[in-house]
Amino acid sequence: MINSPNAHRVVSNLVVLFAILVLALAYAAAVHPRSARTSKKSQNHLVPRRSIQIRDGFGINSDLPRDPYVPWNRWWWTRIFDAGISFIRIGQYENSSDPTSWDWVERKRGEYAIAQEVDDQIDSLVENGVHIEIQLLYGNPLYTSPAGRAPQMVTPAPGGFHNPDRSLYSVFWPPTTPEQIQAFSNYAKWMANHFRGRAQYYEIWNEPNIDYWNPAPSPEEYGRLFKTVAPAIRAADPSAKIVFGALAGADRKFAKRALDACACGESIDVFAYHIYPDYGHNLNPEAMDDERHTSESPKALRDMVRGYAGIRKDLAFWNDEFNSIASWEGSDESVQAKYIPRGVITDRAAGVRTFVWLIVGATDGNESDDFGMLHGLMFRPEDFTPRPVFAALRNTIALFSDTKFDPSIQVHTDGATTSPALLGYGFRSPKNRAIIAYWLPVLSKAGDRSRAANVNLQITASGIQNPLLVDVTSGEMTSLSWKPGTTD
Repeated sequence: MINSPNAHRVVSNLVVLFAILVLALAYAAAVHPRSARTSKKSQNHLVPRRSIQIRDGFGINSDLPRDPYVPWNRWWWTRIFDAGISFIRIGQYENSSDPTSWDWVERKRGEYAIAQEVDDQIDSLVENGVHIEIQLLYGNPLYTSPAGRAPQMVTPAPGGFHNPDRSLYSVFWPPTTPEQIQAFSNYAKWMANHFRGRAQYYEIWNEPNIDYWNPAPSPEEYGRLFKTVAPAIRAADPSAKIVFGALAGADRKFAKRALDACACGESIDVFAYHIYPDYGHNLNPEAMDDERHTSESPKALRDMVRGYAGIRKDLAFWNDEFNSIASWEGSDESVQAKYIPRGVITDRAAGVRTFVWLIVGATDGNESDDFGMLHGLMFRPEDFTPRPVFAALRNTIALFSDTKFDPSIQVHTDGATTSPALLGYGFRSPKNRAIIAYWLPVLSKAGDRSRAANVNLQITASGIQNPLLVDVTSGEMTSLSWKPGTTD
């Protein structure tokens, strides 16, 4: 058990904030001043880590820089590295196409090109230690338009179009015929060859189970596309990892039928899905696996896929789009700042890598300024400034990157005055030091309003000698001590 000079405040934070207990010396830079000139405030606050310092961390989605809404010369791109993000997913401009998409890369049949500024942006990610996932998407009117006469050249549409779009030359008409699938494979092969040694992961399509796939989602068509394209990517880059699914939600029925049609379990390196808990409403992320949401359960999807015949034993799972939006019904920015750490830590304990959607939104898209960790361009003073969730994500990344879940560490409570019971996960750093995340898995209330919960907290098998409490939303650190006569 733990003694603290601010004990009541600490236990109250179990409801209103996400807090963690960490070995005081586990991250020296986060605990001790870097120099004699370090401010008193910095001694009591977590110091962020940069992307280049992290190997096994967390991901973000991002548009590539594009004038005028996500310009290169505004302070947003380098905040990816400031936050310690070590994985990035690119390929969409909001819900339209980006310069790595098929309609940008092949504008005339058989001729492929990437703009120099895109190579510069990819090099920037590589130089800062970020692992790159490229989405291969969408259709290309040169091949996939339902028009009776194909165009001779295409000019990519500017941002602003999005699904559902069933216009004649929409990019959401997918490759389904042998000729179209071969053309898409040629594009995928060219991309893998062009970015070999820089990009590591290639995801085939995005959310094919909803209206990014015209005229209606077809798991069989998606499975057949993946089966042909995956070998083309490996032929260009044998070290490339191929990502299957990118499903909207934990859609088990679509996943099963797509796997049946593909019959290619050994070709899948990563199975990806996207979780936005109760899209449009306030729902705490842990609730997605409870008995009220069995049809949407990410755990049930993972269990089904792991048990599928022919699936590799080393298959990885990615939740490569995740967010809880401040503007949704019943939510606000204080709720978002709690839910994002809770979601990514729950995923990490389950062995899932999470990519938050997204660093900053392009406001000519269909999501306005709702989804970004930073504010988008609204011609207001707060343009490109961080929301509270950015600090919460950055702190979570600093603490939990490069850790592994350790089920032997247990977190217990006695005499809780609220339900459900406290949720806790223990992790180990590469040097075998313990870090523990704990919180009450309750619905957080807008306005930072939640009931306090007074509990006795006991942690076992951690090996922690000098406990330190870190409030993940603020980065504030408080020294604690074990109850006299105990080491747990």
